[in-house]
Amino acid sequence: AFARPPRQPGMAEAAGDAGPGPAAAQEGAELAAVIGATVPTGFEQTAAEEVQEKLGSASRISRDRGKIYFEVPARSLPQVHRLRSVDNLFVVVQEFKDYQFKDNKEDALKDLEDLVKKLPWTDPLKVWELNNSLKKKKTKRKKHSLQSPASREKLSDGGEEGGADQNNTNDQEDRAQTPVSVEPTGGQDTENPQGVASRNGVEEEEEEEDNEQSGVKVEVQASSESRTKAGDAQTGEGEAKVLRFRVTCNRAGDKHSFTSNEAARDFGGAVQEHFQWKADMTNFDVEVLLNIHNNEVVVGIALTEESLHRRNITHFGPTTLRSTLAYGMLRLCDLQPTDIIVDPMCGTGAIPIEGAAEWPYCYHIAGDNSPQAVKRAANNICSLLRKNESKDSSTALGVPLDIIQWDICNLPLRTGSVDVVVTDMPFGKRIGSKKKNWDLYPACLMEMGRICTPGTGRAVLLTQDKKCFAKALSRVGHIWRRAQTVWVNVGGLHAAVYLLRRTWERAEERKSSW
Repeated sequence: AFARPPRQPGMAEAAGDAGPGPAAAQEGAELAAVIGATVPTGFEQTAAEEVQEKLGSASRISRDRGKIYFEVPARSLPQVHRLRSVDNLFVVVQEFKDYQFKDNKEDALKDLEDLVKKLPWTDPLKVWELNNSLKKKKTKRKKHSLQSPASREKLSDGGEEGGADQNNTNDQEDRAQTPVSVEPTGGQDTENPQGVASRNGVEEEEEEEDNEQSGVKVEVQASSESRTKAGDAQTGEGEAKVLRFRVTCNRAGDKHSFTSNEAARDFGGAVQEHFQWKADMTNFDVEVLLNIHNNEVVVGIALTEESLHRRNITHFGPTTLRSTLAYGMLRLCDLQPTDIIVDPMCGTGAIPIEGAAEWPYCYHIAGDNSPQAVKRAANNICSLLRKNESKDSSTALGVPLDIIQWDICNLPLRTGSVDVVVTDMPFGKRIGSKKKNWDLYPACLMEMGRICTPGTGRAVLLTQDKKCFAKALSRVGHIWRRAQTVWVNVGGLHAAVYLLRRTWERAEERKSSW
């Protein structure tokens, strides 16, 4: 709950009253917003710490893993979009911590329909409009797109964090988007409904047992004679333009009598009736979010069209790591200025690129045994350089990062010369195999121990092959001590991020014993 500014004359929340006007930007200084953010599961606390450091706001971690909530003045939206640990952002319309659903499906859905008229839409819509005006300014500044067609490739299981929609694998989960229907319509199950990924921080690359998903498209053409009401936007010519919208429902829990398709369809129908917006599944202006997690219900309006984790990568590989997950891993290391950070299995370079962008006073070295991976990483570094030049050509000095092709088990680095190792180890699914990992993991850990500074060196390692990793760690326990484990969901796979600390013992002393 937060104090709302006084409502302007004529600004009401019922259908038919004026919606957010052009003055929204000027009111931004007074306007407060509760922001919801989807974050990599397991790194909710990391995201909360970043929000506190950069925005001075306390965060509340949702019971629904992979989400945090925090309050900021609307004028802080540009800084919110620059957060490194969040995937998607939305402004909260209202949150219900203990919503009582009726047992009967029709009654439960009718309650959701009736809820639309009671929600305080005015201020969140002002925040949405202010957010839109910021995006337009950014687009005008950006003369050309740095995004290559390759960036539209799907991120894979090896480096794809599951986001808020994949977090609770014990419950039945589903999601749906619909721009609304006037009459009940049967849903069409799809394995990967179009548009889900970029809106919800999830690229569908998960295993069947982890999630049950369904999507439905129900198009409704609004009457050409519809009066433009609460959400009307003004075109450049001053003519009224009816906003297009869709509703996305994410539902988790096994005690609901309805599916996400049904909730999105009926809730969306009420939204259309309330605002007289036009339904559109793909070319929409407003995305209304209906998040249901057991008895917790959150209604929001999306502030991001594409997940923020795509910020650095333009050339994708088979196992590209999310930038947001890379940031969380790097923060675990407690990096200090002048630290030398190595990613010996860098793939497309997500970790070192994120490190160089956020910790420019450290020196980052990346490498991989695959020439194709090294080429992709180099291309991503070039894209980052071009982005930096476009921001301010007068101060573009490059990035403190080198990329090399090498053998992970025989690194061309001096013993004890590295402060931190951060890497995404092969899961044995898309790259390598579980069998090969039994030999690779202990050899990797030994070589990482050799190059790391005894006593102060750290390693942060991501893997889904937890059994193999535990065995390998037991074999090199004389040089590495496990300090912390963060359980994460990576593309539907249950993985772990391990923080290891280097002991004082020399790595070579037992090198020949196994």
